Amino acid sequence: MRTWGPLTAVCLGTFMLLLDVTIAVVALPDMARSLHASLSDLQWVMDGYALALAALLLGIGAAADILGRRRVHLVGVVVFATASLLCGLASGPGMLVAARGLQGLGAAAMFATTLPLLGSVYQGKQRSVALGVWGAVSGAAAAVGPVVGGLLTDGPGWRWIFYVNLPVSLAAVWLTLKAVPESHGSRDRRVDWAGTVSFAAFAGALTYGAVRAGQDGWADTGTLATFAAAVVALGCFLAVELRSADPLLDPRLFLKPAFSGVMVGALAFNAAAFSLMAYDSIWLQTMLGMSPVRGGLVFLWLSLASFVVAAAGGRLLHGVPARITVGGGLLLIGTGQFCMTGLDAGSTASALVPGLILVGIGTGLVAPGIAGAALAAVPPERSGMAGGAVNTFRQLGYALGIAVYGTVVTSRMGDTLPSGAAHALAGGAAGALRGTFSEHTLRTAFASGLSSAAVPAGLTATVAGALVVGLVRSPKPTPTGVTNSAPATLKEETPAHHR
Repeated sequence: MRTWGPLTAVCLGTFMLLLDVTIAVVALPDMARSLHASLSDLQWVMDGYALALAALLLGIGAAADILGRRRVHLVGVVVFATASLLCGLASGPGMLVAARGLQGLGAAAMFATTLPLLGSVYQGKQRSVALGVWGAVSGAAAAVGPVVGGLLTDGPGWRWIFYVNLPVSLAAVWLTLKAVPESHGSRDRRVDWAGTVSFAAFAGALTYGAVRAGQDGWADTGTLATFAAAVVALGCFLAVELRSADPLLDPRLFLKPAFSGVMVGALAFNAAAFSLMAYDSIWLQTMLGMSPVRGGLVFLWLSLASFVVAAAGGRLLHGVPARITVGGGLLLIGTGQFCMTGLDAGSTASALVPGLILVGIGTGLVAPGIAGAALAAVPPERSGMAGGAVNTFRQLGYALGIAVYGTVVTSRMGDTLPSGAAHALAGGAAGALRGTFSEHTLRTAFASGLSSAAVPAGLTATVAGALVVGLVRSPKPTPTGVTNSAPATLKEETPAHHR
């Protein structure tokens, strides 16, 4: 228990919170039918979780160093479990979105304390082994999410993608109480709550503006006002961070080209690699008639390619500069998205496979090295801050990608269908439209929407890859086996504001 107990407890929480980033993808059509949800509702089901996780991660990590990492981790698990129950019991889209946001809060508390807890328990070779196991679990969670979601949705129903968290949470709480000792960071530092609130306001307003643009247009007064609010919140965040003695994220780090390049790569990575999966899943099920399980298995091509490359790359690419692995991986992700731009009314699921494989290969190159690239770009005393920023930017990229690419999908559908019908089709309501529009028209509209959205996704990854190659010049090798983490290496105690 003393050897494996803490690692098992931490990995259970990590597996749950990362699984819930992607597990809902294949359940979206069933959710739409059951809850009479619109496209924007479905977008917020995915975005509410990712946004809360991204916005609160750094602030909660700093608070945990003062309040106690195990205590905050346990609270996070309980909040996550409670929110999961509320998600499963949701009677409407509003309740589900709110519960997903609460889930993200719990996930942030778990994720922010995961690596510090491991760092306080394990040292030397044991720490390396623990981080390797944790990294493998992190990668597996993201990879199997669509498959597990498909099995549960096709079996007992979509609500069970949330109910399944309850027994796992109980086990995680028991193991944490039994095996994980309490630890603290530096208690003489203040938590930057003003920075946390202003960053959350910026991220939320920016994402809401992108979702609203899909409904009302980019020139709509409300949309522009929302973006203006995001700019004001960003200005407040920068002002607070520049004056704070213990900032969540020091803006001066962005003056370092390597750090800026890695952050651009992190933002683009999740946006380009994963955000379109939600719309692909709706297309597979509502247009091609695939079951949730079969739809989830389509994404297994991406998962398997990512897993194989990440596992092999740990040995074969050791010592290769991060600008090559991370930058090259992003370029492959961009190429994979461009391969998915040729969909038409006669396309089948096989049309996605070449692109998904390339995206998976790119993911296998980017995920293990991007946290290490951030660490190499900053002084050692800023390593926790840099690693936490990578996680924050990845989740923010995912949330923004779902909003922005969804806008592109519906806009392109609008060339074939009325605006209301385009939003209904993208939201999984193809069945209700089949009496009004021909099957060929619906298939043409959806295929053209997906193809069009793959273009900006490909451009996002390509431009980010080029920037990483050009800006990230650190010669240090990147740690392997860490896929979705904040710091890839940990000291016994990391200052609160550096996480």
